[in-house]
Amino acid sequence: MPEGHDVEHDTAEISSEYECLQCGKIVRAETHPGECPECGGDFQNRAKSLE
Repeated sequence: MPEGHDVEHDTAEISSEYECLQCGKIVRAETHPGECPECGGDFQNRAKSLE
């Protein structure tokens, strides 16, 4: 990359993967998706530890 040029950042790829703690359904979303449409369970961001 030429010196003095900024790297372009694609903001379209800011979504995270969330997994339902009850049934295991995985969805991609920009913000917490709420409750699972399959079973009503809670979603957990897969990038974070379950501790």
